[in-house]
Amino acid sequence: MMGPQHALSGAAVWLAGSWALEQFADYHQSPLALAVGTAVCAGGALFPDLDMSGKVTKNQGGATVARTFGVFSLFAAEVMEKISLGVYYATKLSKDPRRNNGHRTLTHTLPFTALIGWGTTALCAAYGKWAVITILFFMFGLALRGLFDKWAERAGWVIITLASAGAAWFTYANLPGGRGYPLIGTALGVGCFVHILGDMITRAGVPILWPIPIKRRMWMMIGLPNRIALRVGSKAEVVGMRIALTAVSALATVGLVAPSVLRRFGVDV
Repeated sequence: MMGPQHALSGAAVWLAGSWALEQFADYHQSPLALAVGTAVCAGGALFPDLDMSGKVTKNQGGATVARTFGVFSLFAAEVMEKISLGVYYATKLSKDPRRNNGHRTLTHTLPFTALIGWGTTALCAAYGKWAVITILFFMFGLALRGLFDKWAERAGWVIITLASAGAAWFTYANLPGGRGYPLIGTALGVGCFVHILGDMITRAGVPILWPIPIKRRMWMMIGLPNRIALRVGSKAEVVGMRIALTAVSALATVGLVAPSVLRRFGVDV
């Protein structure tokens, strides 16, 4: 799945989930918490593709996440791709094929997703302000790059960096303190999981069951059969998925915002 659809899927899932929690579990979020969760989940839904590197010195190529902060994120993607490939070869079994890159390996697994979610929460709880601002900075940048892809391409990575830094600082200054910020880790973990599900409906699949060995393969790619799976970059994915995910996001947003607006005008909902 392409980057913009990944980011939009993260936003849609978080908004729809927030609506469901409010309707059926009476769990309410402040507008800021809802916005932060949506942005972090959208950014998190791009994060696993950090294993797809490009040309660092030429500031070209790579996945959407790798291009977000210019050569800096491209270098990070290069490192992650090499780590992922190293883990692949360190754990592969006899039936696992040879690979020349680490894309759709380590970062597309459930253990990695759990580690990212738990690690984010632990960092925010242990180091507070600077951990929260740093994580929000990266996630806001990814969300901007994914959700507003055409604008982001025109604006360039410097503008994205400055906008992300400003948004992260403002958000931290207005978030309630002393709570450990579990929302951030949860949203990031959910976003990574949504990314894996999105790639599972494409033809290549993902090694979601790693490290469980299957038929002498540690890295068995799991996904839909090719005859019904989406082809990455196809009209069904780029247009169809974007329309569907935008509709879900819009409906969930209306469901979350409209009741509070109506209550301000004395309408009982």
